[in-house]
Amino acid sequence: MAQDLFTHPDYYQLDELLTDEHKLIRDTVRAWIKKEVSPNIENWAQNNHFPKHLVPQMGDLGVFGPTVPIEYGGGGLDYISYGLMMQEIERCDSGMRSTASVQGSLVMYPIYAYGSEEQRKKYLPKLASGEWLGCFGLTEPDSGSDPNSMITNIKDAGDHVILNGAKMWISNAPEAQVAVVWAKDEAGVIRGLIVERGMEGFTTPEIHGKWSLRASCTGELVFDNVKVPKENILPNVQGLKGPLGCLSKARYGIAWGALGAAMDCYDSALRYTLQRSQFGKQIAGFQLQQKKLAEMITEITKGQLLVWRLGMLMNDGRATPAQVSMAKRNSCEIALNICREARQMHGGMGITGEYSIMRHMMNLESVVTYEGTHDIHLLITGMDVTGINAFK
Repeated sequence: MAQDLFTHPDYYQLDELLTDEHKLIRDTVRAWIKKEVSPNIENWAQNNHFPKHLVPQMGDLGVFGPTVPIEYGGGGLDYISYGLMMQEIERCDSGMRSTASVQGSLVMYPIYAYGSEEQRKKYLPKLASGEWLGCFGLTEPDSGSDPNSMITNIKDAGDHVILNGAKMWISNAPEAQVAVVWAKDEAGVIRGLIVERGMEGFTTPEIHGKWSLRASCTGELVFDNVKVPKENILPNVQGLKGPLGCLSKARYGIAWGALGAAMDCYDSALRYTLQRSQFGKQIAGFQLQQKKLAEMITEITKGQLLVWRLGMLMNDGRATPAQVSMAKRNSCEIALNICREARQMHGGMGITGEYSIMRHMMNLESVVTYEGTHDIHLLITGMDVTGINAFK
């Protein structure tokens, strides 16, 4: 069973920017990860196994909807706390962080922000505790970066609506009890609705053959004349701003999370090069290895400063979606670069399950794509600084 030897890199003493509560939260999640997840994650990933027994434990740990008010089962915490949680989970595995991100940012957040009081009381406590798992239905087989082109739709049928369509690449779908689904009404307006497992015509076939995020479950959402009560429609939002508002919260968590994966790859590369000897000395003593390590810790430190400042802006309600996009893109890019360099530094051992490197590399290929691709986030930043929309 693998031993988790991770040591947190803090080159600029950034812990001094954190409160004692922040550090306690981070260290608590780290201890749980090292005890319950790290020793088994390689086996779960190799076998494409989703460890659903961890979901209630994650609920007990408070990683589901930590910024949601306590009265609804959340933690009532700030966004720095949320970011640190995601960083610690993805430091171990992106798939595990995806499970938490989807539950908190893409299911609990829209129910809290856009839902009725009845919806909040019915769903949020069970989602927060991990009794229920949720998923988020936006992406379709033919609608990814352009969500406005979705064809999933609802039609009025009295006290309920009839939902038809399909969603693709949905994390948590095969095991979810609840799905927050986005569909167009008869006027072509995008609406959010809560679909429950067991509703006739609603199925969640699992997607097999993934090379990435193998310790998480991914599936489709298929709607064949599903009757959804009108009280399940989210009343307080209409249009694309609904799902995009959720994505900003999820992208924020990814910005911290992907940085955690980068830290793990750097930490592993540093330890390996200090232990491995060639040509009569530690390979950490060679100039090219030191160049790579120096560049890694520099990018990680810059990324830490970026997400910390973004978290402070989120706490103040001043962070813009474009700022979140920049952080998500930056963290994913540096994480992938660091992971690829670390793989080479580990030599042939870097492709084995004895080290986390190749698993992180495969996972990050999904992370750089979902919740807005690398190119889409570049265009979001470009539009923000020029005022010109390059999407059309």
